[in-house]
Amino acid sequence: MVAPVTAALLIIGDEILTGRTKDRNIGYIAEYLTGIGVDLCEVRIVPDVEAEIVAAVNALRTRYTYLFTTGGIGPTHDDITADSVARAFGVAIDVDPRAVAMLRERYQPGDLNEARLRMARIPAGADLIENVVSKAPGFRIDNVFVMAGVPAIMQSMLDTIAPTLKTGARLIAETIEAEGLPEGIYAGGLSEIALAHPLVSIGSYPSFSATGFRNQIVVRGKDAEAVAKAVSAVHDLLRRLKGDGAPI
Repeated sequence: MVAPVTAALLIIGDEILTGRTKDRNIGYIAEYLTGIGVDLCEVRIVPDVEAEIVAAVNALRTRYTYLFTTGGIGPTHDDITADSVARAFGVAIDVDPRAVAMLRERYQPGDLNEARLRMARIPAGADLIENVVSKAPGFRIDNVFVMAGVPAIMQSMLDTIAPTLKTGARLIAETIEAEGLPEGIYAGGLSEIALAHPLVSIGSYPSFSATGFRNQIVVRGKDAEAVAKAVSAVHDLLRRLKGDGAPI
């Protein structure tokens, strides 16, 4: 079996924690990584406080195959992610000529003021991540990828990063409609199926639709045979509970 490849995501920014900015990156990154065979195992959100960023980076980069960060690499005083990552790795940080060259594709030399040059400050030993949208690069140091918080820029950076990543087996997910059955009726049986099929995870997700209340059961796993067996067991459970033998 292919060894799992794991990841964590660190969202950086006071604006996320105060609610001023509504995060649009977590769901996108989770779906993207799942699709290429990387398991997103943890997400943290921290404020623009160096000590908090350093602690989170050092905790997460040692726990998972990869750590992705978003936010805090712009031109203002509170954009401190690059400095914090440098401190976490114990390396120097300075204006990087490679990053300056990228910024010059967008800005005239006279427009590259001190604030904009902050976006060219890169920790020593880091590789740059191209930014085709606004030219200010992200960077990779060891297993940590530092990306912009602006969704369109983050997405372009993720496209650049993806071909360089190790990947594992892709997740298989099967959705089963629990038509007409509330969770409280099938919960006990579903727990028994989950215990009997340890190679998969099984979740139940209620929601409201245009036609009323709806329950969906999702079986997830990386072994196709294990997923198929668990799905069959769920179908059997629902048929028994419906008591009419009708197709589910």
